[in-house]
Amino acid sequence: MMGNPSSTTTSVNGFYTILSRGLDDLDRAFVAHNFMSIQFLQRVISSLRSFHSHLNILVQKLHLPVGEKWLDEYMDESSRLWEACHVLKSGISAMENYYSAGTNIVSSLDGYYNLNPQISRQVIRAIIGCRREIVGLEEENKNLVETRIQALSLRLDENISVEPKFINGFNGFRGVLHAMKNVSSLLLMILLSGLVYCWPKSSFFHGGHDGQAGFGSGFMVATSRLRQRVAAELNRIDGQPGILMYEFRKAKAATEELKVELERVLEYEGGGEEIQEKVESLKSWFGALRCGTESVVGQLDDFFDEIVEGRKKLLDMCTHK
Repeated sequence: MMGNPSSTTTSVNGFYTILSRGLDDLDRAFVAHNFMSIQFLQRVISSLRSFHSHLNILVQKLHLPVGEKWLDEYMDESSRLWEACHVLKSGISAMENYYSAGTNIVSSLDGYYNLNPQISRQVIRAIIGCRREIVGLEEENKNLVETRIQALSLRLDENISVEPKFINGFNGFRGVLHAMKNVSSLLLMILLSGLVYCWPKSSFFHGGHDGQAGFGSGFMVATSRLRQRVAAELNRIDGQPGILMYEFRKAKAATEELKVELERVLEYEGGGEEIQEKVESLKSWFGALRCGTESVVGQLDDFFDEIVEGRKKLLDMCTHK
């Protein structure tokens, strides 16, 4: 996404520039895609992986002292990233029962042009069961976020220390790690909101950080801009708490439209052509949902490998020194 990490991460200032450019790219992607679409969320994961890769390469070039606190700080942050991504994977994997139920509804109607009342009632019952899957999924994901994410302190630090002693600590490592923590918190919150569970009125997206001052101010401005962009869209849709992924919301809406059409058929009889249009729409959205979530799980699995590899490289580097 942003070129070969080893050829671009050459300095602390270069790393801040990479963060700024990457966040600007995400800001443009946010505008170009539907709100919380799979395509956008995949871009967010790719950016998170790219930033993590750049950080690991930079750390290896900073000639950091062996046995000092910097390693513990890095390990703490990578553990936080690991845990948050496991919550993402758990939440999105739990969606399988929902899109399996939706696929079954499509299969039960595919090819029917003259529905009898018995089949219509069976499908309506299946749709009601699909609704229950959504309620259970979102309740489970809500509990997941409350029990495991809140402990990780995913927040933007609005009181960043700008003391040179802090920013330049360990050859600039402390400032870089703090920057990475802020950026990863934002990206993880976006991913959690889209894939797992979101409170649209969450203070995370509605804070007062203006990103105007301090070290690496370009990336701070870019971070603030993206957060404000998400907050503005949350206000615009005025949504209820839950999973915000675009394809998930469209699949829900398509299911309800089908139910309304089936109820109309039961009441007035006929309407096979309209039913098939609704079925095709449902089939399309559940297909997109399934394909997208499986792709995201694959991205997360690759990221887990990269986190493990990064930790191992730094531990080996310290051991060999």
